[in-house]
Amino acid sequence: MSEVREYRQARFRRPPGACELLIVRHGESAPERADQPFPRVDGQGDPPLAPAGHDQAERVAARLAHEDISGIYVTTLQRTAQTAAPLAARIGVEPRVEPDLREVHLGEWEGSFRRNMAEGHPLARQVVTEGRWDVIPGAEPHDAFAARVVAGVGRIATAHADECVVVVVHGGVIGRIMGHAAGATDGFAFVGADNGSISHLVVTPERWVIRCFNDTTHLGPGYSTAPEPPT
Repeated sequence: MSEVREYRQARFRRPPGACELLIVRHGESAPERADQPFPRVDGQGDPPLAPAGHDQAERVAARLAHEDISGIYVTTLQRTAQTAAPLAARIGVEPRVEPDLREVHLGEWEGSFRRNMAEGHPLARQVVTEGRWDVIPGAEPHDAFAARVVAGVGRIATAHADECVVVVVHGGVIGRIMGHAAGATDGFAFVGADNGSISHLVVTPERWVIRCFNDTTHLGPGYSTAPEPPT
């Protein structure tokens, strides 16, 4: 009698030539206040991390310190660099800046986005219903935002074939990355990434594969944030 072979379910393995991205949303940033406007970088609000954000950054570092990380990327906005700093110090990797992964530009709502959404500005519901930031006057066009985010991810993936990198970015950018990977027609299908969360993407020459979205287990039991759109 011939031996019967068994075939176990296979575990996912990174395909040859692919790049793994551990995508971190920056820690919670300072609250928006009308009497203390955020500094601007290229016309965009640039708040620092709040104390809770620094704590989240430390927890991200503890979670990722033992991963085989070949690079760390941040954006031009300080909240991403501050979030990456504890991990960079632990593993001895100098973060690099990828400008195309900066947050979506909110036009006339830069510096007032949170207030307008919280207070029910007439356009707030339209922004969410249509899943487009460019409903806001002067905001970055939808297609231009999508194109630069895809280009930024593509450059990182090309530079790190067969490697794993950490990319610290923004809520709107994570939503666009995951939406592109999933082929989501709803522009806001993935805007729910929490501050300090980790999402996992594998970029191959043929496709982007979502392995995980919005992991917050490292932030402690019972962690939650009030649902709100980025940034």
